[in-house]
Amino acid sequence: MNPTITINIHSSIRIAGAEKVIRFDPFKIGDAPHDADVIFITHAHYDHFSPEDIRRVSKPDTVFVAPKSMEKQLAKEGLTHTVLLRPGETATVQGLPVEAVAAYNSFKPFHPKSAGCLGYVVTVDGQRIYAAGDTDAVREVQAVRCDIALVPIGGTYTMNVKAAAAVVNTIRPKLAIPIHYGAIVGKPEDGEHFRQLMEDGIAVELLIGT
Repeated sequence: MNPTITINIHSSIRIAGAEKVIRFDPFKIGDAPHDADVIFITHAHYDHFSPEDIRRVSKPDTVFVAPKSMEKQLAKEGLTHTVLLRPGETATVQGLPVEAVAAYNSFKPFHPKSAGCLGYVVTVDGQRIYAAGDTDAVREVQAVRCDIALVPIGGTYTMNVKAAAAVVNTIRPKLAIPIHYGAIVGKPEDGEHFRQLMEDGIAVELLIGT
C-alpha cells in the first residue's frame, strides 16, 4: 500500500504510512491532531519553521529532523529530541531511511548555500519520497533519485513552474506533486501548468486547494 500524502497549504505536508506519520514544515494547522512520529524541518523561515504549528502536530516522543544549522533555534523552542543533518548526510529515524539533500538558490539571496537548508528523501513503505524544501534547480536536486517528488513551483523564492518541471523530467519519479504555490507565492493555476509540462510516464497529483 502506498503512503497517503496530503498538503494543507504551501509546503506543509503530511504523509501517513502503514506504521508512521511524518510531516514536513507544519504550517497553518487548523486543529491539534498530535499525530506526527517524525517532523522534518527544511529551514528556518517562518512559513517552514512554525513552533506553534509544530506543537499542534507533535507528540511526547516525536523526533525532529532539521538542518544542523538550526540547532540553537530548535533548542530555544525546547525541541530537543532531534536529528540534525548537513547536506549529503544520511540517518535512520524511527526506522525510516533519510537522506538530506542540499536546498539553496542559485542567483537569489533568500536561501544561500551556506545556510545549510535541506530537502529530504525519506523511504516510507518502500517508496522513496523527496520533499525538496525551498530550492532552485541546483545540481544536488537534479541528482535525486526517488519514486515520488514534491517540488516547489511558486517562483520568487524557489523554482518556478518551468524550472520545476524540467527538474522532474530529469529525475523522472513515478509521481510528481507540486508544492509551495497558491498561498504566499504562486497562482492556484500553476499546478495545472506544471502538469501540462510533464513528460509521458510521470503522473501528477495536485493536492493544494483540493
